[in-house]
Amino acid sequence: MSQAPTGFVWLVGAGPGDPGLITVAAAEALAQADVVVYDRLANPALLDLAPAGAERVAAGKGPDRHTMTQDEINALLVERGRAGERVVRLKGGDPFVFGRGGEEAEALSANGVPFAVIPGISSAVAAPAYAGIPVTHRGVASSVTFVTGHEDPAKESHGVDWQRLAGSADTLVLLMGVGQLAEIVERLTACGRDAETPVAVVEWGTLSRQRTVTGTLCDIVDKVHDEGIGAPAVIVVGEVVRLRDKLRWFDTRPLFGLRTLVTRTREHAGQLSKALAAVGAEAIELPAIAITPRYDEKTLAAAVDSMKAGGYDWLIFTSTNAVDIFFSFLERRQLDTRSVQAQVAVIGSATAEALQSRGIAVDVTPERFTAEGLLAALPDDLTDRRVLVPRAENARPLLIDELRGRGATVDEETLYVAAPPGDGDVQAGAAAEALRRLRAGEIDVATFASASSVTSLVAILGDDLSPLRRCRIACIGPITAAKAEELLGREPEIVAEEHTIPGLVTAIEEAETSRV
Repeated sequence: MSQAPTGFVWLVGAGPGDPGLITVAAAEALAQADVVVYDRLANPALLDLAPAGAERVAAGKGPDRHTMTQDEINALLVERGRAGERVVRLKGGDPFVFGRGGEEAEALSANGVPFAVIPGISSAVAAPAYAGIPVTHRGVASSVTFVTGHEDPAKESHGVDWQRLAGSADTLVLLMGVGQLAEIVERLTACGRDAETPVAVVEWGTLSRQRTVTGTLCDIVDKVHDEGIGAPAVIVVGEVVRLRDKLRWFDTRPLFGLRTLVTRTREHAGQLSKALAAVGAEAIELPAIAITPRYDEKTLAAAVDSMKAGGYDWLIFTSTNAVDIFFSFLERRQLDTRSVQAQVAVIGSATAEALQSRGIAVDVTPERFTAEGLLAALPDDLTDRRVLVPRAENARPLLIDELRGRGATVDEETLYVAAPPGDGDVQAGAAAEALRRLRAGEIDVATFASASSVTSLVAILGDDLSPLRRCRIACIGPITAAKAEELLGREPEIVAEEHTIPGLVTAIEEAETSRV
């Protein structure tokens, strides 16, 4: 998608809830936005696709309250478009499927504001699919009708022809109707739909909080009431519902519904979030640390020049952050991998992979991904050996002290500082929602991939650490676990034996499975 002119509005479908279902075109529109006007059901994570400086305007309309009326939303889009701004109207599902996007498009057209429509995946098909219910299926259902359930079918005048609807399509999919479910069932059966017709109600479809209740027209109301199912929910009526027993896939994964807090940096959170989502957990990202490069140009340049000349025997990296910043420094000085004239040792397979992706061979990767493990893998006698260790400010002194104790001359170069992000980063977008959910007790497991992430999240929470005491704590290894125990006053429930992101996910899966 090319850069849009100023004074332009996109009507964008945000999809049904799972942020992975956003379209490429929608993501590109968000990346250009000056203003994002978003609905209540648009996943907060999608707001982070907009530039940091973009204005974010909540325009959500819930069943019982409206942040803005539809007329106010229309006026806002026209006003901002006329003012020369690039506006994304982010709507749940698809803008033109019971989304009132047509009304917004009419308002823009009438006022001469250029616009485009980017369709989204509607919950009408996505929620049933995630529940294992195809809305059509060969030999079972060859037709489907989508109906708004928001209109009360018991009122005298209504726009839905229930008599025709009851006997028309093989499958009926009703959106926004759970509040009127009893009236919908009564109307359908009164108009001739068999009371034994299968029905499914899917709440919060495509998200890890998804719940599905199945029954028939004669008992679904009681079942939904007993389970406490509420909006947002999609109602599916038809024989296709019987396929759920064979086709359900989303809610059968081992960690389905587990609410996990991911505290890694914004740049590195994705790997853990995707791994958790793959086994069914909800990954709620609250980046607890921000990495800020901080080094002395002259001393680091001198160390690099010495390395180029063969002045170091060993180059040791303890994190991927150190690798990224070190090689960024080399690139700025127009240097390449040939500058690394030393044996290379690392802590952790991820750090090794970061180097290998740059064409650097790694000589030593310990079995245990800790400073102690690395020291066990290095020679006991390092007399007259020179070692360069570029790493974080205020890192544990053990590695440096032990290397010097073995006779090495060690140059420790500070590359960056890991600290809590600024208030503006924590109080906006998906991070703000994650912090709210943590404080509200909506997190089952808080994950920590470094000791600094524990320290930083504790600093963000301030005096009230009760949110972290109400959930289970999962740590990537013993050093992180020790910091968690120190600051929280209790041992973490989960500590990975393999100190990697896959190892952490495996440890959570094993621990949660054993709790069932």
